[in-house]
Amino acid sequence: MNSIELLLKYFPTLSEEKIGRFEMLQPLYEEWNAKINVISRKDMDNFYTHHLLHSLGVAAYFNFMPGAKVIDIGCGGGFPSIPLAIMFPDVQFTGVDSIGKKIKVLNEVSQALGLKNISTYHSRVEELPKDMVFDYVVSRAVTAFPDFVKFTKGRLKGGAAEPMATLIESGELVKSGIIYLKGGDFDDELKPFPSARIFDLSKVFDEDFFETKRVILLER
Repeated sequence: MNSIELLLKYFPTLSEEKIGRFEMLQPLYEEWNAKINVISRKDMDNFYTHHLLHSLGVAAYFNFMPGAKVIDIGCGGGFPSIPLAIMFPDVQFTGVDSIGKKIKVLNEVSQALGLKNISTYHSRVEELPKDMVFDYVVSRAVTAFPDFVKFTKGRLKGGAAEPMATLIESGELVKSGIIYLKGGDFDDELKPFPSARIFDLSKVFDEDFFETKRVILLER
């Protein structure tokens, strides 16, 4: 299944506006991918599973509150930030990437969708203004987790800030922190972070692609 029906299988209460935007995504990315290669052919053939549903793995476990500020570090062409911006229209997302062509695609796609809650920076995260801080950092496995944690230094409001997300299953408040999509065996990467929590995407999504895919939460 590689269509909007896949999203509706897991998110059956999507509004018509959100459905319309999700349906626009694959044609937009196909158009831009022909000009600027940001998604492999194999992944484009499995666009809804490998990109949309994977990005929405965050939304399967976490509910961001209106007004939350979220940064996507190493955002590439817009995953997970664009699907999450569609899903959470009252949350402000910021995409950051050091590769200009990827930011261009993200900007063009978000403009075509009419998204008003996503902004971008063509920059390394450490070069952003020091006063730019966020409630949460999201990303899709841009590097080993310990290295990624270093990239987030100074970008999080920290545990003293008011929580701006909850765990969907329990309603538990989620402190400011990192929400990281990652696959494979990364037990060694988490040894320095005993407080990290792991959420298994195969428990919410049936597709084989998610067998080893997880979400790491590290509250700060």
